[in-house]
Amino acid sequence: MELILLEKVRNLGNLGDKVNVKPGYGRNYLLPQGKAVRVNAENLAAFEARRAEYEAKANNLLSDAQARQNKLTDVTVTISANASPEGKLYGSVGPREIADALQAAGHDIHKGEVIQGEGPIRHTGEFEVVISLHADVQGTVKVIVVPEKQ
Repeated sequence: MELILLEKVRNLGNLGDKVNVKPGYGRNYLLPQGKAVRVNAENLAAFEARRAEYEAKANNLLSDAQARQNKLTDVTVTISANASPEGKLYGSVGPREIADALQAAGHDIHKGEVIQGEGPIRHTGEFEVVISLHADVQGTVKVIVVPEKQ
């Protein structure tokens, strides 16, 4: 399936690139999210007519993500979780809990922006978690998991 990207997509391409993707990825993700349109004469003409508008929108998103990243420098959040005396959690701390803790601290972070490469946290301690704010902008926050007081 050949598409024109309307914004930068990580590991795929930049604004205005013509890309070939598998039909399911295009149909189920790129097209419904408004990240791409099908390649045809009408869409090519419409894209070229609105190219400046798309580039301005992309620049605004990038500058907003960089501003959010600057606010996240040296941020530490503490999450209390039910744990055994040895420090093993009953359950885990995932992206949703981390995003909720960051939102409670006054940062506009959504669970889809929290990247846990090693999977959910299952022990108490300090962890570095990557926050992906844009295809080009990533930051890290320190997450401290402590046992709940019983």
